[in-house]
Amino acid sequence: MAVEKSLRDHARDAIRDEVMKHAWSLFAEQGFEATTVEQVAASAGMSRRTFFRYFSGKDELVLERLVESGHRIADALRARPADEAAWPALRAAFQETVEVQERYADRSRPLQIMLREEPGVRSVVLERRRQWHAALCPLVAERLPSRGRTRRPDTRADAVTGSALACLEAAQEVWADHPGAQLGQLLDDAMGAVAPLS
Repeated sequence: MAVEKSLRDHARDAIRDEVMKHAWSLFAEQGFEATTVEQVAASAGMSRRTFFRYFSGKDELVLERLVESGHRIADALRARPADEAAWPALRAAFQETVEVQERYADRSRPLQIMLREEPGVRSVVLERRRQWHAALCPLVAERLPSRGRTRRPDTRADAVTGSALACLEAAQEVWADHPGAQLGQLLDDAMGAVAPLS
C-alpha cells in the first residue's frame, strides 16, 4: 500500500511540475496578470477543473517554483566547506541560481520584471523572501564566529542573510533591465560593496 501511495505521489508531482513549466512559459510571454488559469490549463492539456485539483490558483504556481529555488540555495550553502565564512559561502550558494537565470535569460529577464512590477505577485514575492530568509538564516548562523557568553540577542545571522538576499535581488533587477549585463558580475559587485568576498 505504501508503494502505491508513493507512485501516486510521484505521478502527482510530475503533473504539477509539468503544469508549472507551462505556466512560467506563459508568464514570461504575457505576464502574470494577463495569463489566465484557463490558458495555463489548456497549455498543459487539462481542463480548468482538473487544474484546481492540483493548484489553488496562479499564486501557488509562482510561489512553489520560487520556494524550490530557495531550497536549492539552502542545499548549496549546506554543502559548502564548513570553515568557509558566511558571506563568500552565500555568494557561492547563489551561483546555481545565477547560472540557470543566465542560461535561460530570454525567459528569466521578463520573469524578473514580472516579479518586480506586477501587483498580483507582490505578496508572493514577500512570502518567497520570508521563506528563503528562514531557510538560510540558521545555516548562516552556523558559520558566524561565537560571541562567547553574552545574553544579548544575536542579530548577526538575520542581518547577513537579509543583506545577501538584498544583494541578489538588486543584481537581478539591474540584470533584468540591461540585457548585455552578466548577472554573476552584478552579484559580485553588489555583495563586494557590502563586504569582501574573499
